[in-house]
Order: sequence, then C-alpha cells, then structure tokens
Amino acid sequence: TFGARPLKRVLQRLVLNELSKDILSGRVSKDAVVEAVLEDGHIRFNNVEMPAVG
Repeated sequence: TFGARPLKRVLQRLVLNELSKDILSGRVSKDAVVEAVLEDGHIRFNNVEMPAVG
C-alpha cells in the first residue's frame, strides 16, 4: 500500500544502523566480507574468512 519506503526504513533501522554500530565499535571490520545471522530475533554480524585464492 505504501510502496517501498517503509521497507527501506525498516532495513535501515534493523540492518544498516546495527552494522554501522558494529563497525564503529571495531567488532566487525569495515573491509571484510560480513555475514548477517538472525539469532533469537536479533541480527548478529560476523566477519567471514575468505579462503586464499592461488
């Protein structure tokens, strides 16, 4: 009914804002690949170790 704007606000609040807090606190590296895990109704972010190529 309202279009994509309400969905965008929810994603910003639940994902982007929380990820930004984790990056600023140093818990997640800003240059890393990050996975989002839903656990007990909360989103948790983890750095992902990428295998070396070569």
